[in-house]
Amino acid sequence: MARRYDTNDATDRTTGLREAASAVRRGELVVLPTDTVYGIGADAFSSEAVADLLAAKGRGRNMPTPVLIGSPNTLHGLVTDFSEMAWELVDAFWPGALTLVARHQPSLQWDLGDTRGTVAVRMPLHPVAIELLTEFGPMAVSSANLTGHPAPETCDAAQEMLGDSVSVYLDGGPTPGNVPSSIVDVTGKVPVLLRAGALSAEELRKVVPDLEVAN
Repeated sequence: MARRYDTNDATDRTTGLREAASAVRRGELVVLPTDTVYGIGADAFSSEAVADLLAAKGRGRNMPTPVLIGSPNTLHGLVTDFSEMAWELVDAFWPGALTLVARHQPSLQWDLGDTRGTVAVRMPLHPVAIELLTEFGPMAVSSANLTGHPAPETCDAAQEMLGDSVSVYLDGGPTPGNVPSSIVDVTGKVPVLLRAGALSAEELRKVVPDLEVAN
């Protein structure tokens, strides 16, 4: 039976964050609010939990799960060959709606799907998400919807789709909107905008003028 906590209530928030972190440590799934839409999260380093996340969404391994982190400092243990331009994007837009695709450390024991040695990583601009990520650590997080359905902007919408496949729901009220994060590939010499979302190419070029846009 899924448990749900109102994070706008101080007592519920404390209990909910503790229960969510415990659930993730047990390899279970949780739903959390972010600055874009609600996400379904799991321990990024548990291949079984990530497989359960993909199954809950009805999603294949060909669409790997992004990783959310609670601090830019966490990047040092996750990625390699991270360029100066990539750090400039982090400094300018994190926390926020910018996902960076980088090469992950080859020593990491995780299975996020068919990533080809890369990881899509983001620090969300949402206090509940940051608290959970700070408490637990890096989490594999995808939008909390069934594949082919709209990404949920409310906890109710997420729970209607995912039901008891999720152990803990953190209800932070409606999210600011369903505009997805922008995705920039920083694995090469020049950053490449793979998906324009909350941040436009023009905004990103104010920080990295050499940014290219994928066809």
